[in-house]
Amino acid sequence: MENKQPTGHIAHSKAADVITLKKPLTRPLKIVFMGAGSSFFSSLFADVMSIPGNRGGEMAIVDTDPVRLELARKVGEKIIEMTEKNWTLSATVERRSALKGADYIINCIEVSGTDYVKSDYEIPAKYGVCQCIGDTIGPGGLMKALRTFPVFLEVLKDVEELCPDAWVFNYTNPMSIMCLAAHRSSSAKVIGLCHSVQNTTNQLAEYLDIPYKNLHWHCGGINHLAWFTELAHEGKDLYPVLLEKCSKDKQLYEKDPVRFDMMRHFGYFITESSGHLSEYLPYYRKRPELIDKYCRAEYLGENGFYARNWPNWRIESDKSRQKQISGQDKIVLDRSWEYASYMIQAMETNDPFTFYATVPNNGLIKNLSRDGMVEVACVASKSTITP
Repeated sequence: MENKQPTGHIAHSKAADVITLKKPLTRPLKIVFMGAGSSFFSSLFADVMSIPGNRGGEMAIVDTDPVRLELARKVGEKIIEMTEKNWTLSATVERRSALKGADYIINCIEVSGTDYVKSDYEIPAKYGVCQCIGDTIGPGGLMKALRTFPVFLEVLKDVEELCPDAWVFNYTNPMSIMCLAAHRSSSAKVIGLCHSVQNTTNQLAEYLDIPYKNLHWHCGGINHLAWFTELAHEGKDLYPVLLEKCSKDKQLYEKDPVRFDMMRHFGYFITESSGHLSEYLPYYRKRPELIDKYCRAEYLGENGFYARNWPNWRIESDKSRQKQISGQDKIVLDRSWEYASYMIQAMETNDPFTFYATVPNNGLIKNLSRDGMVEVACVASKSTITP
């Protein structure tokens, strides 16, 4: 049985190194997964099934593509069978029937599928704006936002009517714009979740050759551009060590050239990838020679990386699901480092869980716009989330 390594965006989501929550669920839940065609579906679904306790409930999955919805349904059924959990699974292209009475909603929608990914890259490129990913800001991010947040707001209108007490966990980019639109236009309880903090801290532990569980940090900023204001091990500041290592070790520097360059100039490391970061700042992509100097292949800044690969990742994801359904590929049940399942467990059991999320600033970071969105540490506990 093959266990192929994931490609694309889902490759950033890996098994959690440290799981501290132990309390089991005590009541049946209804969880709605919007965008079941997402490559994150299998992992997030398995995460929910990994929560201790077997009180069960309903997982209602929604997607506008009936073919991909059916693939997701079959994978979900296999996960329920493998975990021996007492959950039911329903699948529909009509979200309102799924949302009624929901406790939690995981939003992973992608509006228009991959139809416009190439246009988001190729049109700006004609005018000299070359993007690596283009899903957060810049012309690609703005076009994605204008396609996506109106649909998201329609979903939230249904949430207000059909399940007003539900929490909505948004995974869809552009994260800050999606959450800003939600908080300015809806009364629904929306919080933005990403894996950039988990991914980056694991990378930093690797760069520093320190066990992840022994790494101490504080982080805050904007999604995809949050700063590690503290990085320590056993009370020792690790920034001098990291600065020296990336200056002397060219092989290490080449693993993250843009982020290491920013750290050299500003003193702190930043979340997400060098490719993402190169798009957010005026230093790395203005001219071809800057791209050649600072950017590398794939997530390290390659021009058009997402535009060329995203459609193929979608095809690979569907093929992988077909193989999982047939038993040719293994379904990974290890609980990932994605936050959603831990938040549900914490809020249901009053077992506090600290995580990073996109929330309204409201003075949390004083030198950023008070009415904007920020990514900061939050605590999930009984029925609530506190930044």
